[in-house]
Amino acid sequence: MNSADLLERALNKEWLSAEEGVFLLENADTADLMYVANQLRFQAVPEQDVTWIIDRNSNTTNVCIANCKFCNFYRRPGHEEAYITTIEEYKTKIEETFAFGGEQLLLQGGHHPDLGLAYYCKLFSELKELYPNLKLHALGPPEIAHVAKLEKMSHYDVLKALKEAGLDSLPGAGAEILSDRVRRLISKGKCGGEEWLDVMRAAHQLDITTSATMMFGHIETNWERMDHLVRMRQVQSEKPDHAKGFLAFIPWPFMDEDTILKKIKRARNTVTGDEYIRMIALSRIMLPNVTNIQASWLTVGKEVAQLCLHSGANDFGSIMIEENVVSAAGARFRFTADGIQDAIKEAGFRPQLRTQQYAYRDLPVNMKQQELDAVEMIVD
Repeated sequence: MNSADLLERALNKEWLSAEEGVFLLENADTADLMYVANQLRFQAVPEQDVTWIIDRNSNTTNVCIANCKFCNFYRRPGHEEAYITTIEEYKTKIEETFAFGGEQLLLQGGHHPDLGLAYYCKLFSELKELYPNLKLHALGPPEIAHVAKLEKMSHYDVLKALKEAGLDSLPGAGAEILSDRVRRLISKGKCGGEEWLDVMRAAHQLDITTSATMMFGHIETNWERMDHLVRMRQVQSEKPDHAKGFLAFIPWPFMDEDTILKKIKRARNTVTGDEYIRMIALSRIMLPNVTNIQASWLTVGKEVAQLCLHSGANDFGSIMIEENVVSAAGARFRFTADGIQDAIKEAGFRPQLRTQQYAYRDLPVNMKQQELDAVEMIVD
């Protein structure tokens, strides 16, 4: 096995095995990975455009019984800081988002033991009745699995009901690392890796577009990272012809500040800029059937994210009017609407505002730029 042969096969869009991915991760020169991934990027997305989106990440609730060891956001049932967001609060958030030029609500929360399918269907229906043009990029596979268990229903039937109530797309939240060894140690209360993938299979059957993610740099092995990519690739290959499947893949490093995982497992975020660039490149190389690769500048910062645009990434993610979960674990980077576009231009590309479906859209004429620039916004 040698890097040159593997990279040549990657340029031909051959599927590399997890073992071959590990070999490249551990042996290939960063410049070679960047070159090949960049070539593949322009095969998948020939334009010089780098896309971005305006949206808002609001939380339905911070009550959760999953007990993830990397999460500082959740509160146990009955905690004095526990909340469920009200319709009036949503109205304020949505109208502010519209004023800033956004059209989408990324809506997620915890595994609340008392919030079942009826709650979410009512919530989605009410929000869509109030705001017919609102796009709901909502929940995620662990939340779908949680609701399915509460209701003793299939993933397919839960998703079908949510789609009828107004769900537009399903985020790739809660993937972390799909190895059950890892999941037992860091997120035992969440669905297992195969169930996460099964939820996505059901979503694709229903023509619900999805994204996929990976949180790395904690207790996983290099093989588990590559196996994660291989399993994502396999699910994407199984999607029906009518479905878009995974529209994007977003890897980010574990944020460790004040997390239980850091305290009891001694897991620390030691991912360097070089390592993150290599993982972006390998995401493009290992996932030839996923069109869009997103650089997570929230967790790695502007300069590293700009280099990722020359290493296989074609998307710069979102400026968000609100984000709570990743920030609670130490993410501190910020961008305004002008800032994200300037960063893309500095890297040698054209910034292009997009929708969740990766359709291009014009900058909204009603965007209140002065207000937008005054708000500290962050990406998911």
